[in-house]
Amino acid sequence: MARYTGPVCKLCRRERTKLFLKGARCESSKCAVERKPYPPGEHGRGRIRETQYLIQLREKQKARRIYGVLEKQFRGYYKEAARQKGITGENLLRILESRLDNVVYRARFAESRAQARQLVSHGHFRVNGRRVTIPSYRVRTDDVVTLKDRSKGMIAIQHAVDTSGQRSPVEWMDVDADARKITITSLPSRVQIDTQVQEQLIVELYSK
Repeated sequence: MARYTGPVCKLCRRERTKLFLKGARCESSKCAVERKPYPPGEHGRGRIRETQYLIQLREKQKARRIYGVLEKQFRGYYKEAARQKGITGENLLRILESRLDNVVYRARFAESRAQARQLVSHGHFRVNGRRVTIPSYRVRTDDVVTLKDRSKGMIAIQHAVDTSGQRSPVEWMDVDADARKITITSLPSRVQIDTQVQEQLIVELYSK
C-alpha cells in the first residue's frame, strides 16, 4: 500500500495551515506552523507569485493531505464524483468523508487519520460484523462500525477518546464511546463537513 512516509509537519508548513496530521501536537505550542509560518525549503521565505493555477493546486494538495490520499486515488475519487448527480465538489468531499479511516477519526477513536488508518489496516474494526482491513472502505447509511472485543481496551484508543474533546462531534453518525460503536445515520451534506477546503477550486483545476 503506497503512502507518504516523510515528515508530516512539512506538509502543514507547505500549505501554510494546520492540517491536523499529528493529533494533540497540532494543538500545542510545538506545532510547526506556529513556530515556522512559512513553507519549508531554501526558498520558503521568498516571495511567491500566486497565480490562479497555483491557488487551485494548493487547494487540491491540501485536501489530499488532510485525508491522506495519493494523487492517483484522489483523481479517481474526482472522476467518480463528477459522474454522480449533484455538485461535483460536494460529492468529492462526501466520498472522502465516507472512508472508514476518516469515520474512525471523526468518531474520536483515533488522534489522527494516520493513526485511524493503521488501526483499520491492522484489523481492529468490523463493519456490520465483518472484519475490514481496507482504510479506503466506504461506509453507507445504516452501517455499524465496531471494535473487535479484544481491541476495546487498547490504550491508544482510550487515550484518543479521552483527549479528543476539542473536536466537535459529527451530525451524520451516532457514536457510543463506551461500547466502541459507530452507527452511520446518513452520509454527510456539505454543511456537516467542517474540512476547511474550497472544493470548487479543485473542480476548476481538474476541469482544465
